[in-house]
Amino acid sequence: MQTELNKVVTALAEFYGQETFLLEKDAGERALTHRLAVHLEHPFAGWQVDCDYDRLGERTLRLPHGTIISTDDHLGKSIYPDIVVHQREIPNNLLAVEVRKFTNHQPLEHDQHKLRALTDPHLWFAYWIGVFVTLGKKQVTMSEVYTGGVIDPSLSSWFAGRLKDAGLSEG
Repeated sequence: MQTELNKVVTALAEFYGQETFLLEKDAGERALTHRLAVHLEHPFAGWQVDCDYDRLGERTLRLPHGTIISTDDHLGKSIYPDIVVHQREIPNNLLAVEVRKFTNHQPLEHDQHKLRALTDPHLWFAYWIGVFVTLGKKQVTMSEVYTGGVIDPSLSSWFAGRLKDAGLSEG
């Protein structure tokens, strides 16, 4: 998993190196998410990188009934991950990324719950890894890594250390 997380660090370094205009102008989260997805394409060669992807093969991505997250995108609370790295046809789900801007003051719980669900191995659309990053204007201000349907403290700590070593976080 560290190999894949290192690829995310590489993409974040390219993102912060090349997208200063969007960061300085306080562009919206969707614009930032799209540009980060573009930077994920090279390190994840051989995989597809999509934003707000709503499918698993031929099926629409939906959480089981009774969850706190809506599958109604009109409510702005869709379960669709901001960015996915996957193979569409198989389907083979490697990485789900949730992105927040530092200036977003909505509770973190929605994104955190989404990554717990998306990485839950008991659900049919499980992603191997989930990454949650909060983007500040100059660096990542918060990060978490999810595996097996829960936050992974050791991988989260390792990932935060890699971001710090790359100059992308204060740690």
